[in-house]
Parts: sequence; structure tokens; C-alpha cells
Amino acid sequence: MSVLNNFDNWKEFLKNRLDNAEQSGMSENKISNFAMEIGEYLATNVDPKNEEQRVLSDLWNAADEHGKEALTDTMINMVKKS
Repeated sequence: MSVLNNFDNWKEFLKNRLDNAEQSGMSENKISNFAMEIGEYLATNVDPKNEEQRVLSDLWNAADEHGKEALTDTMINMVKKS
């Protein structure tokens, strides 16, 4: 099963990667920039697999640069708190 098929699995996958990045000393700014690149890649190249991903994709595609930064920061905060 792909981590993209289930939103809870996706959040857990992101949390693990975020924890690894923080433990390796990556700065919050670098993590945020990398997360934006991932968001752009997913929005451009991956079809949403569930309703949550569809909402995120629609929000991402409707957002300007500042909105994408806000979505990225929100996703990072969400997985940190999960």
C-alpha cells in the first residue's frame, strides 16, 4: 500500500521525514523550502488518492506564492502535532 492511499499514513510518513530532517540539523527554513518543492511536485505530477488530498491539491492550485507558503507551514505544524 502506498503512503498516498491513506491520509493518516501520509501524515505519519511526513512526520517521520520531518523528525529525521530536524534530528539531522536541517533548519526550519530549509525544511519549509523542501516541503514547498514536494507540494509543487505532488500538485503537478500526482493525482489525489483521497478526499483530503483533493482538498489540499485544490487549495494549492488556487494559492499564490504566499498561500502556498501558508499551506506548507500549516502542513508542517499539523504533522508536528500528530
